[in-house]
Amino acid sequence: MNNPEETYVCPMHPEIVSDTPGKCSICGMRLVKKDEVVTTEDVGLGEITLKSYLPLVIIALLILVSSLVAALGTGDFLVNTLLYFMTGFFLVFAGFKLLDLKGFAEGYSTYDLLAQRWYGYGYVYPFIELSFGLVMLAGFHDAWLLYSEAALMLFSGLGVSLKIYRGEKFQCACLGTFLKVPLTYVTLVEDFGMVAIALILIGLL
Repeated sequence: MNNPEETYVCPMHPEIVSDTPGKCSICGMRLVKKDEVVTTEDVGLGEITLKSYLPLVIIALLILVSSLVAALGTGDFLVNTLLYFMTGFFLVFAGFKLLDLKGFAEGYSTYDLLAQRWYGYGYVYPFIELSFGLVMLAGFHDAWLLYSEAALMLFSGLGVSLKIYRGEKFQCACLGTFLKVPLTYVTLVEDFGMVAIALILIGLL
């Protein structure tokens, strides 16, 4: 029998509470014990404001500034800035996902087209991003690699587009489960922006 004092909640929608294990009625994620959930001040998604995107904006700006500084004095400032930015993006975003791989996989399965059909893809995806970052860090910038990165981000963006088109409110799993970011047009800019950078680099290299 279940302990009557145990409460189960959805990691993405904390307002969904149950006395027994099960799945979230909103997103379909597995309910977990309340004491296993990383607590925050937010309850659900709440009202989406500029503050909702602050974690994503700060991290993106840090990667951008670091890329600009690293590219100073190099032979091709624009190309190197874009290469450093892509490298930093994949490494940093993969790192956040790996902090709670199980939580990321559950969140990703709520909107990614492949993860919805193959749950294990949520466990594989962060390592794909990590591999891309490490390969670029090692100095490999071949066209096949950039095309692969563009395809990955384009496919990821398609799942986000469908959720937004349907008007469904979900949290983006791009920064794992520790930092909550609404799944909105900003996420599309992130995904399709990386596609654009990859294609620009293919044309420049």
